[in-house]
Amino acid sequence: MSGFVEKPEPVQVPGLVHIHTGKVRDLYRNASGNLVMVASDRTSAYDWVLPSEIPDKGRILTQLSLWWFELLADLVPNHVLSTEVPAGAPDDWQGRTLVCRSLEMLPVECVARGYLTGSGLVEYARDRTVCGLALPEGLVDGSELPAPIFTPATKAEVGEHDENVPYEEVARRIGPDLAAQLRQMTLAVYSRARDIARSRGIILADTKFEFGLDPDADKEEPRLVLGDEVLTPDSSRFWPADSWEPGRSQLSFDKQFVRDWLSSPESGWDHRGELPPPPLPDEIVERSRAKYIEAYERLTGLPWS
Repeated sequence: MSGFVEKPEPVQVPGLVHIHTGKVRDLYRNASGNLVMVASDRTSAYDWVLPSEIPDKGRILTQLSLWWFELLADLVPNHVLSTEVPAGAPDDWQGRTLVCRSLEMLPVECVARGYLTGSGLVEYARDRTVCGLALPEGLVDGSELPAPIFTPATKAEVGEHDENVPYEEVARRIGPDLAAQLRQMTLAVYSRARDIARSRGIILADTKFEFGLDPDADKEEPRLVLGDEVLTPDSSRFWPADSWEPGRSQLSFDKQFVRDWLSSPESGWDHRGELPPPPLPDEIVERSRAKYIEAYERLTGLPWS
């Protein structure tokens, strides 16, 4: 089993219709037909949404996404219309709310990898490929790839795994022209972000994007729009460049503290079993929060407050 340990009830706000509760974000539609995305402090691991939250996490993800959207605006448009909190919404929505255009979201997780790790490392160890793409011999955990690669995945529901798929499967599902646009745009955005992160002493090992089509664009030339979150510790692997050492697991700016504790004897939980995970200790919550803040501050150069 997996999913929510305790699925939250959606907040009722006048003029908003609740559409979906995700692992982190709650999605609403307003009277104008626009989407209202609210990033919670929920965290997930091993396909479970945990009973413990990480304070400020939703605001950090939202503010970091906004910072990246601005830096990427010349490459690709994004879905953000405003950050205004709807009238009647809780005060807690401040700083974690985005009003966005409705897009025709594409059923593909657009993953770019510049380094070998995670599920890519597992496939490489077995077949010397990642998503069917052949890679050189001799790579290890954390190795930089000869060039960034596009390794798409199917989108999964809460409690299920995303599944890596070959590029040819994406082309079959959405058409070859649109698949080619997705690959080109994913790698262009990754390359820009990788260089920005590197200038700040951070390695962007891999990341995933979600794109949609603007329903008002010319149907003859579909206009890709970048949606959801972008280049956050939840959607990306960020490593400190000064401690990068291929051949071992890397230090990271994400919820690795959470995963490590859940898989430790201290938690008393079997992440391969059917029982839900326990609450996180305060120390793990605070260390995880500190890593999110450190990622924000090192990338943006701005203090978190």
